[in-house]
Amino acid sequence: MRDLAPDIVRRRLLIEGHFSAATDAARIGDFLLGLAAHLDLRTYGAPVVFAPDDGMGRGVNAGYDAFVPLIDSGISMYVWSGPKFLSVLVYSCKDFDAGAAVAFTRARFAITGETATHAF
Repeated sequence: MRDLAPDIVRRRLLIEGHFSAATDAARIGDFLLGLAAHLDLRTYGAPVVFAPDDGMGRGVNAGYDAFVPLIDSGISMYVWSGPKFLSVLVYSCKDFDAGAAVAFTRARFAITGETATHAF
């Protein structure tokens, strides 16, 4: 992919995996704040966690959509409750340790199998 704005620092990391930890809206909000703190990324607002009501959308996609704003961008998270699968996107205009982000996510959600990551 060609860098259209080489003068703008942007770091993006996608983390995906199957988890076994109990998960609810409070745990997801705590995770987003904890991940930001762990990576020394500053938040400027509380996490927002959505759990669409039953009957909205397809049941296989039931779960959570979440976001926490960062001074230098944001962290988004998507959780599928049935298959216990998560996808976390860290987008920052400040550099951060991708390995630390993956390790923190694996530990918080008890991901013991493979973790797919993509940094760009």
